[in-house]
Amino acid sequence: MSTTKPYLRIGVDVGGTNTDAVLLDPIAISSHNRGILSWHKSPTTANPSEGIENVVKALLQNAEVDAQSIASVTIGTTHFINAVVEKDQSRLAPVAVLRLCGPFSRSVPPGVDWPSDLRSIICAYCGFLDGGLEIDGQIIRHINEEQVKEECEKIKVVGIRSIVVNGIFAPADVMGERQEERVGEWVKKYYPEAEVVLSKKVANLGFIERENAAILNASILAFARRTISQFQKAIHHRLALSCPVFLTQNDGTILQAEDAARLPIRTFNSGPTNSMCGAAFLVKGAGPAEASSKKENMLVVDIGGTTTDVGMLLPSGLPRQAAAVTEIASVRMNFSCPDVKRSALNILGVLANADEITDSIGLGGGSIVRLHDSQPRLSIGPDSVGHRITERALVFGGDIHTTTDYAVVSQSLTRSDSSSQSIGNKQLALDELKKITTDVLDLLNEHEVTVRKMLEGIIDKMKTSADDVSVLLVGGGAVIVSPDQDDKVVLNGVSRVIRPEYSGVANAIGAAIARVSGIVDVVLNTEGRTTASVLEEVSKIAIGRAVENGAVRETVEIAEMDAIPIQYVANKCRVIVKAIGDFDFTRVPSVTEQEESFQVDAATSDYTKNPLKDKEKTETPSVHSAGFISSYKPAIIANERGHEWVLSELDLEWISCGCYILGTGGGGTPYPHFVRLREMMRNGAKVRVVEPAWLTDTDVVACGGAKGSPTVSMEKLPGDEMIESQNTVYNYLGYKPVAVIDLEIGGGNGLQGLILGASTNMNIPTIDGDWMGRAYPVAWQITPVVWGGDKAQFVPTAISDGNGNNMLMLSGTTEKIIERAFRAALAEMGSYVACAKGPTTGAKVKAWAVENTISLSWRIGRAAALCRAENNVDYVADAIINQVGGPEASKVLFKGKIVGVERKTVKGHVYGEVIIGAADVSGSGSGSEENFKGQLKIPFKNENVLAVRVDEDGKEEIVASVPDLICVCDASSGEAIGTPEYRYGLLVFVLGIQGSEKWTSIPRGLEIGGPRAFGMDVDYKPLGTFKKPRSVIEEFSS
Repeated sequence: MSTTKPYLRIGVDVGGTNTDAVLLDPIAISSHNRGILSWHKSPTTANPSEGIENVVKALLQNAEVDAQSIASVTIGTTHFINAVVEKDQSRLAPVAVLRLCGPFSRSVPPGVDWPSDLRSIICAYCGFLDGGLEIDGQIIRHINEEQVKEECEKIKVVGIRSIVVNGIFAPADVMGERQEERVGEWVKKYYPEAEVVLSKKVANLGFIERENAAILNASILAFARRTISQFQKAIHHRLALSCPVFLTQNDGTILQAEDAARLPIRTFNSGPTNSMCGAAFLVKGAGPAEASSKKENMLVVDIGGTTTDVGMLLPSGLPRQAAAVTEIASVRMNFSCPDVKRSALNILGVLANADEITDSIGLGGGSIVRLHDSQPRLSIGPDSVGHRITERALVFGGDIHTTTDYAVVSQSLTRSDSSSQSIGNKQLALDELKKITTDVLDLLNEHEVTVRKMLEGIIDKMKTSADDVSVLLVGGGAVIVSPDQDDKVVLNGVSRVIRPEYSGVANAIGAAIARVSGIVDVVLNTEGRTTASVLEEVSKIAIGRAVENGAVRETVEIAEMDAIPIQYVANKCRVIVKAIGDFDFTRVPSVTEQEESFQVDAATSDYTKNPLKDKEKTETPSVHSAGFISSYKPAIIANERGHEWVLSELDLEWISCGCYILGTGGGGTPYPHFVRLREMMRNGAKVRVVEPAWLTDTDVVACGGAKGSPTVSMEKLPGDEMIESQNTVYNYLGYKPVAVIDLEIGGGNGLQGLILGASTNMNIPTIDGDWMGRAYPVAWQITPVVWGGDKAQFVPTAISDGNGNNMLMLSGTTEKIIERAFRAALAEMGSYVACAKGPTTGAKVKAWAVENTISLSWRIGRAAALCRAENNVDYVADAIINQVGGPEASKVLFKGKIVGVERKTVKGHVYGEVIIGAADVSGSGSGSEENFKGQLKIPFKNENVLAVRVDEDGKEEIVASVPDLICVCDASSGEAIGTPEYRYGLLVFVLGIQGSEKWTSIPRGLEIGGPRAFGMDVDYKPLGTFKKPRSVIEEFSS
C-alpha cells in the first residue's frame, strides 16, 4: 500500500461543449510548466459524472501518478443553473416560503416578478409570520413558535418539503435575535422531513433578491444532492480516490461537496470565474516580462467557440463581483457573482442561453463572418456555428465563413510560426476567399480591425478607471486575435496583452487552485468608533468564517472590504468584508474514514429530464412590437365630470420608466412599486387618472409619499403604511378626499398616488400632475410653498411606519419645520415612513400643480420602448426630446462614459459628483466625440443639481441647473440611471429638460428650487422654453 502523502490537485470544469481537466502539483507552480502534470479535454456527456470520470481517468493515466497522491478534486459545473434556465420540472421542487415580516411585504408575494411559468413550478406557498428587525436592530415583531407550528401543518398537507425562511434584515442579525435560525429549528421540530433553507445563508441584504436566491436554492436541493452524490461516487468508488471533492463557487472560492449540496446556488456561475482565476494563476510568477508580482487589476478575455466572457481580476486574484442585482432565468438575485460581460450568440439561428444575456458582443471562434456590398464591408456574428465548427467552417471543408477561417488564413500569410497552422486546412479557406475578392489581404485586414474594435468596446465597459489595463487572453477561440510582427497584440485602452501557456484549459486550472472564503455583510453602530475600528472588528469575523469554512488560519487575508454610510440613520454603517485563504486538507478525513454526510432520497436518485413544453409556458410576452406600440391607445372612459384614464399594465410600465427619468437621479427606483401595483392590478384593482380640470374648486384632494433610507426600502417591503397615514389624517378630519395627487413625479414616489388611488385602496382617481414636476430632496421644495408662502400648506400631516406607529402633526409654522420634525422621528420609526400631506382644494391644485406629469412620464416611457422595439436606441434621446416639448424645451447636454464618481452622506442626503468623459455611446464606431469634447461634471444632492461642461483646455461652462431637469440615461436602453447607480464605465447620454414655469416664473421659485437652495453660488439660466406636456386624456378622448 502506498504511503505517499496526498499533495496533487485535480481541477475539472464541465462546460456545455467540453469537459476540461488538469492535474496540478502545487509544489511545482514556479516551474516552467506551472506545475501542470497533465491536462485533458473531452466532449461533455449527458450524465456529467461520466464525463468527469473519463477526464480524471485520462489525467491519471497520462501523468502516471499514484491515485493515493491526489489531495483533492474540485469541480466547476453549470448543471444546476441549466435546470433553472431549462425550467425542468423533474429537477425543480415546489417551495414554501415562511416570511418573518410582521405586517410588511404582504402585497408583494414570493416570485411576483418571475416568469410566470417558472413561478408556477416553484413558488407554491407563502406564510406571513411575526418577526423581522429594523435597520438599527430593533425588533419589528417577536417570532412566534405557535405560528410556525400551524404553518408547518399547512405545508405538510399540500406535500411541500422544501421550505425557505426569510426574515427582514436577517443578514444583519448575526449576534442578536437569530430569528431565522430559531424558526428553522422549530420547522425541523414540527416537520422533520422538511428541507430548510435560511435566506441569510444564501445571500446578503436585499429582501426580494435574497428570497429569490433562497427559493431557487431550495428548489434544486434534491437534484443537487443526487448530482453531487454521483460526482462523489465517480471519484471515490469507480476511480477509487480517497480525497475530498469540492465544487467551485461563483466568487472563485470552493465549497466542500457536502456544503455545495446544501447551497448549490453558490455554484451557478462558476465557469467564467474558474477561467479568470486560472488565467491569473498562469501569469503569476511567470517572470518579469509579465510583471507578475505587480498588484493590479487585470481583465481576462476568454474567447470560446460561441461566447466571449470578459471579467475583472482584482489584485487579490479573485474576480470583481457584479453589482447588487444579477439575473438568472429572468429572476433577480443578489448572491455573490462575478462581474462578467458575456456575449450572447445564436448557434446556427437558435438563441443560446437567452436568459444570460448581458452587455454583449457576438464574438467567438465559430462566429459567422458576413460580407456586404455597402460599408462596412464585413460584419461578425452574433450567430455562431458553435460546436459544429469542424463540420461547417471553411478550413474543415464546410461552407460557412467563420472568424477562425479568417484568422488561420491571415496568420498563415503573415506568420510562418503561427499556432493556428494546425487548425484545419488553410488552403481550403484561402481558395474560398479568392472566389469573392481579388484583394484577400485587404479583406483579412478588415476582419482583424473588426475583431479588435469589438474587443476594445467590451474591454472599455469592464475597466474601472480611464487608465490602460492589462489583459489576459485565454480560451480556445483566442486564435482569432492575430498578433503583429513582434508577436504582440495591440488594443486601444490596453497596456499589454498576455497569452499564457495552457490558456485552453484555464477554467480547469481555476478549479484546481480555488481557495476558501468567509463573507460578512452587516449593519453596525458606528457611534464613538472610527471606520477603521469597525472594519477591523468585521474583518476578524470574516477571517473566523473563512477558517470555519476550512481555511488555514495563517493563510487567510482580507480580499475585499467596504463601509457604506446609511442615509437618514444616525451612526449606522453597512460593512461588507470578504476573507480568503488556502484550504486545510489536514482537517478533512479521507473517504475511508467517513460516511457520506448527506443522503439521497430514493425518489430523487434518478430522473427523466422534463422541461416545460412550449405550449405549457405561460410566461408574460416580452417586448411588444414597434407596430403594436405605435398603434396602442390607452383606455379613456367618459364619466359625469369628463373623462378618466383607466391604466393598463403597459401604461404602468411606461409611466414607471418615465418617472425614473424625471427623477433626475433621485427619488429611488420605481421598480418595487411598479411590481406591487402591477400585482394589485392583476388581482382586480382599477387605477384611474383624471386631469386637474376634472376637479371642482372645492373638491378635497389628498397627497402622499415616502420618506427615508433607500437601504431600508430594499429590505423592508411596504406594508399598509401609505393607507394608514391617509386614514390617520382623514379619520381625524371626519371626511374623505375625492382625488389624490403625487407629491413628486420623479422616482418611486411618482407611483404612490396611483397606489393610493387604486380601487382596492382609497378608490379615488389620481390627478395627472404633482407638486414638483421632478424630484427634490426634501418635501418642502414644492410649488405650493412657492406660490402659497412660507406657512404650512398641508395640515394636519401624518407619518406612519406600517407597524402601528402613527404621528399626526396638527399645526406647524412652515412646511420646513414639519419636514424637520418628521425627519427627527424617522430614526425611531424604522428610518422609513409613509407621509400623508393634509388636504388641499381643487382650486389650489389647478393653480399650483405642475400639470400632466403622469402623461409626460407615459410619453417618455413609450418613446424609449418604441426605440428599443425598432432596434433604434441610438435615437432614444431625440425621441424623448420630442415628447418633452422638442428642441426648444430640451436638449442633449452630453454623451459619453462615466469616468469618475464621488459620494458622501451629510445629514441623511447623498452628496457627490459624477464625471462623464466624451465617448462614442452608439457602439457603431461613428464617434460621438465629434459632437462632444472634454467632460461633463454633475454635482448632486440625491438629485442632479448642475451640469458643468469642461472643455479640453479645462474651461468650465454651466449648461444646466435646477430647477431644470438634468437626466442621466443609459445609452443602451434609454432607461434612467439613479445617483446610487453611477459607476465607472457606464455609457450614458445626459438630457436637459426645461423646468416648469411654476418654478421659474417668479423669484421665489428659484429661491426654493434653484441652485442657491443647494448651496451653489450660481445664477439660474433657463435651458429653453417650457412647453406644457399634452394630456393623454386630451389626445385620446377625441
